[in-house]
Amino acid sequence: MWGRIDGLRVLELGAPGEMRRQLTDLTLAGVKRATAGLLELDYHAENEPLEHVGERLALVDDSGAKVAELEVVDVQLVPFAEVTWEFAEAEGEGFRSVDHWRDAHRRYWAAEGHEVDASTTVVCLHYRLVSD
Repeated sequence: MWGRIDGLRVLELGAPGEMRRQLTDLTLAGVKRATAGLLELDYHAENEPLEHVGERLALVDDSGAKVAELEVVDVQLVPFAEVTWEFAEAEGEGFRSVDHWRDAHRRYWAAEGHEVDASTTVVCLHYRLVSD
């Protein structure tokens, strides 16, 4: 189950440490407007429902402190092989192509102990910064 702050579900970006700090900074700067999760790993295994449009999330930093409030503007379930360039670009992490996005995410999830294939369901979450 995900943490809660001020009644809002917590959003932690990436792995703790430098990755989380960078992704949080990109979000606070308005560059990162989307993030990807795995339906099975991040939702089913955590017994969490999907986010919904209009839901507010508490973005936390590497120490677990709330640094901003985000509003969900779109949620899509997409097979890994069908994630679009538009989504990859909205992640704001400097991907050069959708193939670059797929390679980086495949490595990230493998390091987390979860192999993905073309049919693995990805939760493509778009959000906007409401307050910081």
